[in-house]
Amino acid sequence: MLENKNEEERKNEPIKKEYSLWSNLGMIFGHMLHCHKVLYIIIPMGILITPVMSYLWTFLSKIVIEYIMAEKELQDMLLLVGIFFSIQAASTCLNTFYWSMNWYRYIATRMDFMIQLNRKVMTMKFEYLENPKVMDAFKKAQNACGNNDDGVEGMMRTGVDAMANLAVVIVGVLIMGTLNPWIILLLTITSFLSFISNDRANAYTKRTVWDVLANWSRKNDYMMNVTTDFSAAKDIRMFSLSKWLLNKKGKLDEYRYELQKKHERVWCLVGLLDNLTWALSQIGVYAIIIYEVLQGGVTVANAFLYVSTATTFYQYVNTVLKNLASLRKMSRQVCDFRSFLDFGEGQETEEGMKSVPHSEQYEFQFENVSFRYPNAEKYALRDLNITLAGGERLAVVGLNGAGKSTFIKLLLRLYEPTEGRILLNGTDIREYDRESYFNLFAPVFQEVYQFAFPLVENVSMAPPKLTDEKRADRCLDMAGLKEKVASLPKGIHTEMLKIIEDDGLDFSGGEKQKLALARALYKDAAIIVLDEPTAALDALAEYELYQNFDSMIGNKTAVYISHRLSSTRFCQHIAMFVGGKMVEYGTHDSLMDANGAYAEMFHVQAQYYTD
Repeated sequence: MLENKNEEERKNEPIKKEYSLWSNLGMIFGHMLHCHKVLYIIIPMGILITPVMSYLWTFLSKIVIEYIMAEKELQDMLLLVGIFFSIQAASTCLNTFYWSMNWYRYIATRMDFMIQLNRKVMTMKFEYLENPKVMDAFKKAQNACGNNDDGVEGMMRTGVDAMANLAVVIVGVLIMGTLNPWIILLLTITSFLSFISNDRANAYTKRTVWDVLANWSRKNDYMMNVTTDFSAAKDIRMFSLSKWLLNKKGKLDEYRYELQKKHERVWCLVGLLDNLTWALSQIGVYAIIIYEVLQGGVTVANAFLYVSTATTFYQYVNTVLKNLASLRKMSRQVCDFRSFLDFGEGQETEEGMKSVPHSEQYEFQFENVSFRYPNAEKYALRDLNITLAGGERLAVVGLNGAGKSTFIKLLLRLYEPTEGRILLNGTDIREYDRESYFNLFAPVFQEVYQFAFPLVENVSMAPPKLTDEKRADRCLDMAGLKEKVASLPKGIHTEMLKIIEDDGLDFSGGEKQKLALARALYKDAAIIVLDEPTAALDALAEYELYQNFDSMIGNKTAVYISHRLSSTRFCQHIAMFVGGKMVEYGTHDSLMDANGAYAEMFHVQAQYYTD
């Protein structure tokens, strides 16, 4: 039942794309060889060395037996052994050189693919980050780049190994072909049976175990992080959450255990089949060689050569086919990686779109804009018509859940309208590339994220070479953090958070919000957006901060979002939201005269604003 459900979900997965094995190999090896051209020389060298190392001592044993039976001089045998030993030593040194020159280049190539993945997730549409299916797809893509033996790096390693192993098989065909071609056919058939079982097992466990575990991995990562997250530690202790959290983690582990058990049962059966086919192949090979010896068609020395070669041949035919099965498995993982890169939109897909032209003033018009979150039944915002003029101060007010933050996300183009359109100076904002559009805004969000960088870079949001330290320092002063910075031994160069540095600094709630204000001042964008950044402050402190900040930004356009009304008195217009709709719009005085929802809310909160 569960398997059928998972299969149906897989078929209906819009993110998933299928790419052929050869397409994936071409993409990965093309990138690897483009970045590391020396591999054009190193890889063929490794392919040639492998058959030499595989058959060298088999031929030596054959010749030694012939020397013994021909009663050759010991000196001749020692000379022969010395020659073979020199070849072996040279081959071993070259093989060591081959691996040492290869392995770190495989890792470097995988790191390049991980950077592509990180770039994708940071530039794709913001709304996708709240979609569980997209995040599951991202987890699968991460898995494809997550270690040395699977996905993209595993495909590089296994692909090169397969070519080297195939060279051993070809030499084995040439040797065994001089005796009896039926041996080659027997060994190939039994190896092919093993390949089929491995390939089908890989496909089955990928679909019914590892794809299913992508959702589990996302949940498990959350549980692992929340139990060690410093910001959650106080709640865990004060509310005695450890037992409850461990119980949730235990249920996740039970789910993983059942799927892992299913995986191991499948591979147990595959292993039994592999051993059975190997035993049957060896019986057949020995029977043919013994028959040839008894018939007098093969010498004892050649019989030893053929037996050893047959064992090596079977091993490498089996290995090549297992390489192929592994490549098909890894190709499925690479499909997850490429599917995520090809899914949706990111800034990198917007080449050719025009940038926002410079203007002295920017006017935004919402025309019949409605928005509904993915998979939601109700609209978060409905039939919104509003104009934000250049240089205007607009207060957007309403209780929690009224649609204020959704309005901001649409204005910032973190979401696209479900219906209607947003115009910038008369042009639909979807005609502009996102990066140039984002550059118009300096937002200050309620949840302020601190990065594990120095404080000065947390203000500039730019690397050191592009950071104006004096300007960052001034912005921190203007935002009210002058005394805090002065108290720090390293000043603006103090590391934030105890992630990279043990003595890293973690701001309080109010300090984080002032840091966000400093960021907005530093960016110096045309439009300032404050999305309830002062929720941690009391009403009077909020009023004072808004007043000070408003005087700092001069003639810039500003949007103030709050469920409290301390920001409304100095704004030209106020938009009152209730239940996803803008129910009132006007000045403070006109809305108070209307005696509607805004006036009612203002009177309730009036005690906080009375001098």
